[in-house]
Amino acid sequence: MTPSMTKKADFLLAGVGGQGIILASEILSDVGAAAGYDVKKSEVHGMSQRGGSVDSHVRWGEKVYSPVIPRGEVDYLLSFEMMEGARHLPFLAPQGVIIVSTQRVPPLVVSTGVAAYPSAADLLAAYRARAREVVAIDALGAALRLGRPQLVSTIMLGALSTFLELNEGAWLQVIEQRVPARAVAMNLDAFQAGRSLAVGVV
Repeated sequence: MTPSMTKKADFLLAGVGGQGIILASEILSDVGAAAGYDVKKSEVHGMSQRGGSVDSHVRWGEKVYSPVIPRGEVDYLLSFEMMEGARHLPFLAPQGVIIVSTQRVPPLVVSTGVAAYPSAADLLAAYRARAREVVAIDALGAALRLGRPQLVSTIMLGALSTFLELNEGAWLQVIEQRVPARAVAMNLDAFQAGRSLAVGVV
């Protein structure tokens, strides 16, 4: 995969409550600001405490006027849960990139038997039909191997970083500033794990 960066970049992070989406969006915003971009961020928490949908819009540019990304303009869609990515596909730009964690968190309509959860194959087919590139990674599995499921957010950012022409050290510095001191080492390891998982994954 080839890193690419323009005068602007629009990111949409989507998943469910408890997956660290808000922390990930804060780190992503700080990295953009450190790179000299004007940055705007917007969040929708939903029923985050009950595993409901959570998404965050992060926009980088020379000048950003709105924190909300219009449909069809998202450059990078980070889906922390398989089906949440499908729900947000209308926001993706024609040449957009999707980074999706293969974790499945069945919503209430699925767990109560009202609806069926789509197969991974069907979801990935939908992503590939829409995106320029799709990276599917087992972020939760990697986080558990590192000792904490909360590390999914940093793993996802590590995967994203392989697409952006930014010095790796800028990411590491922001992570060190954003996470508690006791968790810095494991988050830096998680970021590197995300970078490794993204390489060569289509």
